[in-house]
Amino acid sequence: MLHPFPKSERLCSKKIIGELFKKGSSSVKTFYLFPFRVLYLPQPELSPESNVSLPSIVITVPKRTFKRAVDRNLIRRRVREAYRLNKQLFSQDLATPTSAGPAYIAFLYTAKQIISFEEIEKGMKLVIQKSRQSTVNSR
Repeated sequence: MLHPFPKSERLCSKKIIGELFKKGSSSVKTFYLFPFRVLYLPQPELSPESNVSLPSIVITVPKRTFKRAVDRNLIRRRVREAYRLNKQLFSQDLATPTSAGPAYIAFLYTAKQIISFEEIEKGMKLVIQKSRQSTVNSR
């Protein structure tokens, strides 16, 4: 099954990225689940006839922890691939508008060393499930 990662799913807007990383913002929800710290903005209230799309994401890897760009790029590729393979978990049960997931997500890589793709994928699955549950519970 093909799981593309189109431009529409990449968060490029500096305004929205700034809003996600704004300190003390009450609209941004956050949680930590190894190896990620996740920041997300819930989707606005939806009308029943509107279609729900997948969230736009941004992946950050700290330069302070990983000095070499090669290492940061490797981690970013692994996280992107784990997301791409598991993003269909967001689209499950989207028939009801109350089950909509977050609109924008920032994945901050927090591990101190490069971890295997299998561990990253396991963490990504848990993050997706938790972010869907917490957006449903916050309504």
